[in-house]
Amino acid sequence: MAQSDVELAAIVSDLFAENCFVANRRGSQDAIVVDPGLNPERIVAYLRDKQLTPVALLNTHGHADHIGGNAEIKRHWPDCPLIIGAGDAGKLTDPIQNLSRSHGADIISPEADQLVKEGESVSAAGFELEVYEAPGHSQGHVIFLFKDHTPWLVFGGDVLFQGGIGRSDFPDGDQDELFNSIRSKLYVLPDETVVLPGHGGATTVGEEKRTNPYVRA
Repeated sequence: MAQSDVELAAIVSDLFAENCFVANRRGSQDAIVVDPGLNPERIVAYLRDKQLTPVALLNTHGHADHIGGNAEIKRHWPDCPLIIGAGDAGKLTDPIQNLSRSHGADIISPEADQLVKEGESVSAAGFELEVYEAPGHSQGHVIFLFKDHTPWLVFGGDVLFQGGIGRSDFPDGDQDELFNSIRSKLYVLPDETVVLPGHGGATTVGEEKRTNPYVRA
């Protein structure tokens, strides 16, 4: 697939500057939504404006800033399946685990329709997304790799950022696991692979291997 065959939008939440990604194949009205954040009205408005129908709602992990829009997306499109890694499914409905209570507002998502784990894939809207478990920021964190594109794309959540890495000081975080996830799941990909992170701008595997001050190749 050529790069021009994918339409990709990043919709950024005000609080925590979290990136929600909406992707569709050019010419198709089916879309995937990855990590809808805390301004879901913007995501709904984008989908309506582009006349897109979400056919898969993907969460890389269960922290509040990445699941805060799940309920609103499901309210508008109740048949859209909510998909998350098996290890973080409990965070969807637990405001203590998803860290929202510590910020003063309980966020409760609908329960998952589908749980995924390493070695599985998600097929939706013309995308075949490979699932990789990448713990460290949260125990059940997963990333979604799309290979049918030049370059490959990774919906990476809060594992690797442009010049940074995800926090590992949350209750189920682990710095050693995070470093291992980056090296064993991301740094083994081709250097030109684009990482679409949960916060900040896109980067590439090669750039982070060379310059990331926390985890070098």
